[in-house]
Amino acid sequence: MAIPGRDERYRESESVRPGREAVCLPTPAGMLGLAVCYDLRFPEHFRRLLDLGAEWFCLPSAFTAPTGRAHWETLLRARAIENLCHMVAPAQSGFHENGRETHGDSMIVDCWGRVLARLPRGSGAVVAEIDLVRQREVRQNFPSLDHRRPIA
Repeated sequence: MAIPGRDERYRESESVRPGREAVCLPTPAGMLGLAVCYDLRFPEHFRRLLDLGAEWFCLPSAFTAPTGRAHWETLLRARAIENLCHMVAPAQSGFHENGRETHGDSMIVDCWGRVLARLPRGSGAVVAEIDLVRQREVRQNFPSLDHRRPIA
């Protein structure tokens, strides 16, 4: 993949194999759906995790600075809203030995798309409560997930 307007190319496929299945894990904070970086661009992946019982998603990432500025927050909030699910998104930031700059902006987004906590750049931690009781109430009062219909 080439970054528009920059002399940068990324081919993770040369050193990383894609997963073959969606993965959810039970945690003390509820069922966790796993995703990484580029997965954020594929809403069907998050729907599959939701179908497997995900109550929250974790998406560690290293978005490039240009694509991060353009898309990171918008896509995180969209995935949280369309799945009525919390999104925990730790993100690398800074300049790397190869000259690449990663965007950063670690954040936690609730099931209504509100940013609960964020760290725009640098080292640190982001902490927020994942309120699964409120999330169930939101899903009950706004039953869009129950209204999904397959399109032929």
